[in-house]
Amino acid sequence: MNFMIEEFKTFIARGNVIDLAVGVIIGSAFTAIVKSLTNNLINPLIGIFLGRIDLSNLKITIGEATFKYGAFLNSVINFFIVAIVVFLMVKAINKVTGAKAEEEAEEEEETPDLSAQYLAEIRDLLKDQAQK
Repeated sequence: MNFMIEEFKTFIARGNVIDLAVGVIIGSAFTAIVKSLTNNLINPLIGIFLGRIDLSNLKITIGEATFKYGAFLNSVINFFIVAIVVFLMVKAINKVTGAKAEEEAEEEEETPDLSAQYLAEIRDLLKDQAQK
């Protein structure tokens, strides 16, 4: 039993699990912000052009079935907002991490390869000794 507890502690303490937990929490909070943006700002703006203020109340009733396409439109708008923000965040992160990778590559190119230089010197000395 203690082994399982230790293994669980090791699993939880890994950086990836903690990063994932933080991402889920922030994602939940961000989703609430996007829903508020959609419901309180975007929908009224679209409603001005459509003549309705609340898109979520748009529905079609056919017999006993009610199709709430307004709520679906809200979900689609929320998805596109989240997708755009995630895309911009990933692009910014890639730009920052890509710049660091380029700087590290430039530093590696600038520093001379001393081992190759030493090996060349040893080779030259051995050639000189072999010729004598």
